Amino acid sequence: MFSGRHFDRSVILLCVRWYLAYNFSLRDLEEMMAERGISVDHFTIHRWVIRFSPLLLERFNARKRGVTGKWHIDETYIRVLGRWMYLHRAIDSVGDTVEFFFSEHRDLLAAKRFICKALKRHGRPDRVVVDGSQTNQEAIIACDGENQLQDRSRRRLKRIRMRKSRYLNNRIEQDHRRVKRRIRSMLGFKSMTCAATILSGVEMVHMMRKRQARYAYNPAPSLAEQFEILAA
Repeated sequence: MFSGRHFDRSVILLCVRWYLAYNFSLRDLEEMMAERGISVDHFTIHRWVIRFSPLLLERFNARKRGVTGKWHIDETYIRVLGRWMYLHRAIDSVGDTVEFFFSEHRDLLAAKRFICKALKRHGRPDRVVVDGSQTNQEAIIACDGENQLQDRSRRRLKRIRMRKSRYLNNRIEQDHRRVKRRIRSMLGFKSMTCAATILSGVEMVHMMRKRQARYAYNPAPSLAEQFEILAA
C-alpha cells in the first residue's frame, strides 16, 4: 500500500488518522509535523487522505462484524461548493453503522442505490424504521421486491417490515451529530468526489470507535492500533 512513498508509513498513517478522527485542519497538521522535525505540505497530507481512506475502508469492511435485524434509516445534509447534498445513513438497534451513501440528490434513485447497497452487504433486515420520508419507504419496497426476485433459495422470504416514526429515529439523528461534528470544522468540501472520499474515512473512524471490526488477539484496540492492523 505504501511502496514508493517518500515518507515513512507511520507518518502517513498518523496524518490520515488525525485528520479523519480529530478537528485538525490540514494546515494544523502541517504545523504539528514541522514541530516534530518533519517537513510535509498540507496538500500532500490531503492527497494521503484521498489516496488511503478508501483502501483502509475496504480492509475495514472485510473485518466488519454483522449487524442486527432492526435498522434505522435517515439522511443528513452536507455542504459541497455552497450546495446542500445528502449523506444517507443507516444504523442498527445497538447503534452500529450499517451503511452510508453520499448523493447529490435526495430522490428515489439515490435512496434505492443506498438501500440495495446495504442489502447486498448485510442481507435482509427484519424491520426498518424511517421518519416521514415517502422516498425511503418506496425505495425499501422496491429493493425488497427485487431482492426477493433475485433470491435463488426456495424458501419464502418475509417482507421487510417498516415503521414510520420520527421519535424512534432519534437514535440515528444523534449518530449523525458525531459524524457532522468532524465535518463542520472542515469548512465545506471543494468537490463531490473529494467529499465522498473524506466522508467514507470519517465514517470508518466512527465505526472504529464503535468496535465494529474483529481483530485477532486484540478485542479492544485503539484507533492507532486499528490503523496499523489495517495497513499491515
